[in-house]
Amino acid sequence: MLSRVERGLVSPSVETLERIAAGLDVPVSRFFSDQSSRTDFSHVPAGRGILVDRIGAVAGYRYELLGHQLSGNLFVEPYLVTLLPEAEPYVTFQHPGVKFLHLLSGQISYRYGAKVVKLGPGDSLQFDATALHGIEAIEAGPVKYLSIVFTMRE
Repeated sequence: MLSRVERGLVSPSVETLERIAAGLDVPVSRFFSDQSSRTDFSHVPAGRGILVDRIGAVAGYRYELLGHQLSGNLFVEPYLVTLLPEAEPYVTFQHPGVKFLHLLSGQISYRYGAKVVKLGPGDSLQFDATALHGIEAIEAGPVKYLSIVFTMRE
C-alpha cells in the first residue's frame, strides 16, 4: 500500500495516514505541513552555472546549467547556451519534451521540422522537441540564448 501512495496511484485514508504516522513516529499533521518547505528551489549566482556536456552536444555549443527542477513528475532544465567561434549550424537535435528558446544576442535561422524562422535578440520559440530542430544558419554573432527543456518523468 505504501508504495502505491508514494507513486500517487492511491490517496490514503485517514486511518492509513495514522498508521503511517505511527510507524514513522511523527504526528499526522506532519503530512499536511506547508508545502513550500518541500519544493525544489535553485539559486545560481550570475556566471556560476554548471558547465555541462549534454548528450548529443555539438562542438562549439557551450551549455551552462542555470538551475534544475527534478521533483515530482516534471523535469525542468534551463541552460544558457553560448555559440563559440567554432560552432557550426546543426539541425538534427531531437529529444523528448518541450523546448523553450529565447535569443539574447546574435541572429540565427532556426529550423523546426520543415519550418525555418529568423530570430534576433528578444525573439522566442516554444515547440515539441521530438521533431528535428536546431540552428540552420548563424547570421550574426556572438550568439547566446536561453534554452529550457521540460520533460515528464515516465
